[in-house]
Amino acid sequence: MEIFDSVKKEKVLFEPIKNDEVRIYVCGPTVYDDSHLGHARSAIAFDLLHRVLKANGYKVIMTKNFTDIDDKIIKKMHETKRSLEDITTLYINAYKADMETLNILPNSLEPKATQNLQIMIEMIEDLMSKNIAYKISDGVYFDVSKDEEYGSLSKRASDENSIARVEANTEKRNPSDFALWKFEKAEDVAYESPFGKGRPGWHIECSAMINKHLAYKDEPFQIDIHGGGADLLFPHHENEAAQTRCSTKSHLAKYWMHNGFVTIDGEKMSKSLGNSFFLKDILKSYSGEVVRFYLLTAQYRANFNFNEEDLISSKKRLDKLYRVKKRVYGGGKSAVNKEFKESLLTALNDDLNSAKAMATIDEYINKANETLDKEPKNKAFKKELVATLEFIDEVIGIGGSDAYSYFQFGISEDDISKIEKLIEKRTEAKKAKDFETADKVRDELTALGISVMDTPNGVVWEKL
Repeated sequence: MEIFDSVKKEKVLFEPIKNDEVRIYVCGPTVYDDSHLGHARSAIAFDLLHRVLKANGYKVIMTKNFTDIDDKIIKKMHETKRSLEDITTLYINAYKADMETLNILPNSLEPKATQNLQIMIEMIEDLMSKNIAYKISDGVYFDVSKDEEYGSLSKRASDENSIARVEANTEKRNPSDFALWKFEKAEDVAYESPFGKGRPGWHIECSAMINKHLAYKDEPFQIDIHGGGADLLFPHHENEAAQTRCSTKSHLAKYWMHNGFVTIDGEKMSKSLGNSFFLKDILKSYSGEVVRFYLLTAQYRANFNFNEEDLISSKKRLDKLYRVKKRVYGGGKSAVNKEFKESLLTALNDDLNSAKAMATIDEYINKANETLDKEPKNKAFKKELVATLEFIDEVIGIGGSDAYSYFQFGISEDDISKIEKLIEKRTEAKKAKDFETADKVRDELTALGISVMDTPNGVVWEKL
């Protein structure tokens, strides 16, 4: 398996630190608002990595943190007059629900910043004892000049954006020094520490939590893979790497992976542009599986231009998979098609080339339809097809829904209840050999845009 290492700027052979285990840490959301397309893109990209590693036989420890103390959360507290816990609990639960809708595998660990304050304080104390961190009037800062390798991750030690993100302070030793601990301000959220009441900076939480919960202590690298969005490479990941090197004398990660940006109709997604699509709004019109399929049509490192026209085209590709799944509905399974399995994993082992993987699936679905047309009674092929569709769900995370329920998306609960009552009425009429009534009910369902089919597993229905 080859992956693109963001530090080396090239594809490299993936070799885990330990033979059969992979430890991954992906930077999670700051929980002050609902999930947007950027969150979905990152989550799906690293979920695919998780699945592909499992398909290659590795045990994966997948960790994603929640930043539940931050300026944006404090601002939300003041705007809404709600407690920090109320706000962060609300958005953590909403994020998890969105991830479930996108068919993201559960994480092994989900540490929260507020539950790990002591280990952050201990790491800051360690850096202060080595004169790598220092205290000034508004907090404790990391002295970047003390880290000879600072800038090695992103190949830049400073830029206008990084300095703009850190409040200008003439007391700092260097303009690029960043806050490890911010002292309490008026109407702030603050915690006790040996160096003063305040709260942690953003970067320290990941270094401290990786060191505590995930790190190998006897290896040159603490974890196998650190991931996140491309916007995190600098300064966030650069600063994490520096803190860990200086505190533990080990490197944070053997490999660094970053997913590309999402643009909406050509504009980079941002709150300031007013085009930051919330996931919950898209999910009103399209299922999470459709959104997942669409975001996988481009390789994870590429920037992704989201538009509804392409989303609809992508949905039609997924529809084809479910239509072939309907053709073997309720059937038994045998073994996965070996040639297809090899082709799919070859694509995915090439730096998660999901675009090629999806094209491989399209080709397989087309051939499956041709075979079913020519040999409708080929039981061996049907069983192989069922197994292969399950393998696609296992590795790609699509195609696992019920073949008929998939086509019921967007129908209200009231309408579903009405449809099911009509189906029950039709079933009772057929049992009583009242075929005239049964036909009338079928016509009524057709008028509602519903198609019904009698199968060995009972009556199934879908939107026409």
